[in-house]
Amino acid sequence: MIKDTSAQDKVIVTKSKIGKRFVITSIAAVVIAASAHALMNASNAQRSIAKDEVKVATVEQGDLVRDIAATGKIVAANAPQVYSPEQGIITLLVKAGDKVTEGQNIAKVVSPELQNALKQQHSEVQRLMGELERQKLEARRETLNLNKLLDLAQVELSAAERENRRAQLSIKKSLISQIDLEKAVDDLSRAKLTFKHAQHEVELAKDTLAFELKSAQSTLQRQQLVVKELERKVNNLDIKASVTGIVGNLLVQPQALVSQNQALMTLVDLTAFEAQLQVPESYANELGLGMQVALKIGLHEVMGELSAISPEVNQREVTTRVRFSQQGLTGIRQNQRLSARILLENKQNVLKVKRGSFLEAGGDFVYRVKDGHAQKTAVQIGAVSINAVEVIAGLKAGDQIVISNYTPFEHAQEIMLRE
Repeated sequence: MIKDTSAQDKVIVTKSKIGKRFVITSIAAVVIAASAHALMNASNAQRSIAKDEVKVATVEQGDLVRDIAATGKIVAANAPQVYSPEQGIITLLVKAGDKVTEGQNIAKVVSPELQNALKQQHSEVQRLMGELERQKLEARRETLNLNKLLDLAQVELSAAERENRRAQLSIKKSLISQIDLEKAVDDLSRAKLTFKHAQHEVELAKDTLAFELKSAQSTLQRQQLVVKELERKVNNLDIKASVTGIVGNLLVQPQALVSQNQALMTLVDLTAFEAQLQVPESYANELGLGMQVALKIGLHEVMGELSAISPEVNQREVTTRVRFSQQGLTGIRQNQRLSARILLENKQNVLKVKRGSFLEAGGDFVYRVKDGHAQKTAVQIGAVSINAVEVIAGLKAGDQIVISNYTPFEHAQEIMLRE
């Protein structure tokens, strides 16, 4: 019987590659952790953060423009509203969006009451004119009678003087008695007195007639002014455009009954534009008329200045108006959106650093980067603009600081920045 080779066989146990690999990885991790711990202990770092997870900026010397950001839109500098001059039925001659020229008829108000009042006052003018003419005729008649009275007094005076002369001659020749002479003298005195009073009466009567005529003329002129005013109101029923532009919003329906001074429509003058900006309420006290504003309209940037500031706060914002410094701007349209920077202050030759989320931590400290570590450093912050922050104390030109959010740092005094 032939024996097998089982006595010569040896059992070989195969080692797992996965277990070997796990052991190697664990040993490496332990070594790295031990090295990092030793390094952190050597540098007093309390936390370790990857360097590419933070943003770093350099402190530099230069000019700082303190500004605030705002958004807004292009509006017409002149957008007058049209109002109804009187109560009546409105007839609209244009539609929203129509182009109009200055002086063009755009609406008409039909007011029967006003038309009737004008006709009545015209009739009153005609009556007063007839009354004035009648008084002129009466004045001429009265003047004729007064002149007649004065002429008769003059004749009687002449006759009395002639009789007086005859009596004087006759008394010298003893042709009449003394009583007849005295009677002739009395008649002369009476005639003189009558003539004198007739003169005064004629003068007073003429003054009275002149006053009455003047009063009648004044009444007529006053009535003519009333008619003129009514004619002006009737002419204003044809409403004309005050500017050259387009019709904006129609505020009433056609053939509607409108009241006096009711708004009818808005006209937009397309020859002049302004920017309307909404500024946060917190900056309202720092705004002032005449401040420079940098406006970005599409790809273009233009300058302007604050021309109006609303006294009201609406939804925590203040509305302002900006007048463009550049004339003849093209490519802009009504309600076009824009962004702006209102320049509040210009500081020259100051320490500044790029603005970042680090300000949310309070702004009284920063993390200064040096030799791969970020150390907590007390600083004093000054003016803050949209893009930069003024550094008053605690840093110098050339220093690098972390400007990203400090929340991951957990107020550590020193952070190691890993590569």
